[in-house]
Amino acid sequence: MIRKVIRQSLVSLLVFAAVLFAFSRVDWMEVFGLHRNIIEEKLGDLYWEFVSESETFVGDRCLTVPLDSLFSTLCRANGIDRSRVSLHLVVSDEVNAFACPGNHLVVYTALIDSCRSAEELCGVLAHELAHIERGHVMQKLIKEMGLAALTGLVGGNAGAATMAELMRVLSSTAYDRSLESEADDLAVTYLLQAGINPRPFGEFLFRLSEEEELPSLAEWVSTHPDSGKRSRLIGSRAEREGQGRTFIRLMQPAEWDAYRKALREKKEALPASD
Repeated sequence: MIRKVIRQSLVSLLVFAAVLFAFSRVDWMEVFGLHRNIIEEKLGDLYWEFVSESETFVGDRCLTVPLDSLFSTLCRANGIDRSRVSLHLVVSDEVNAFACPGNHLVVYTALIDSCRSAEELCGVLAHELAHIERGHVMQKLIKEMGLAALTGLVGGNAGAATMAELMRVLSSTAYDRSLESEADDLAVTYLLQAGINPRPFGEFLFRLSEEEELPSLAEWVSTHPDSGKRSRLIGSRAEREGQGRTFIRLMQPAEWDAYRKALREKKEALPASD
């Protein structure tokens, strides 16, 4: 009897050891990453199903091609697959741009109108691209809403309140300061790699944080803290790493002004109900 108990105990111990060894060979970070990627893709689908009915997208190629050209310049120079990111131009009085799940990047027309040059806009695009490339969107969602809530939303088990919270979090561009600093730093790297002067990006941050008369509240700046400090850090790095370099000119002043004017006219031509 005692021998039987001992044999059973040894067998159980061996089985437990075998199972433990098998589990130790699983790359759980990879499994979790795959799970998170699936959730992000589904969240992106949910979000776009919602915004497609509430936002006015610009479809005129005369207005979307210049924006896409600037973004493609950044991607190409930094070895980023342009086809992975969906770029959307939305008619809005809000000075904003933000990244969404599923590699979507939204730019509001008022943000473009507030930029004094294509280089300033490229700085914002580079910053949001950095959020996408470093996975900051899902990090923010998981922190603010929790993975369980996001999983329930994707599975159709969450209520209207959870969906409303998702919309609120996504429309806010606020990230942890560490993530903002990381995105700023990577944005400057993207700009330098593309031969674009990063200084206008820093000047844009500083100017919007100081200006009071804007089409509406400068959401992109107000939710990104320490704009003055960030501007100085960007300017310092641009000065340090840009010495002796010749930067490209993305668009001539007259071309840029014409582009902004065309966007304003597009908005003014829309029905008042929109």
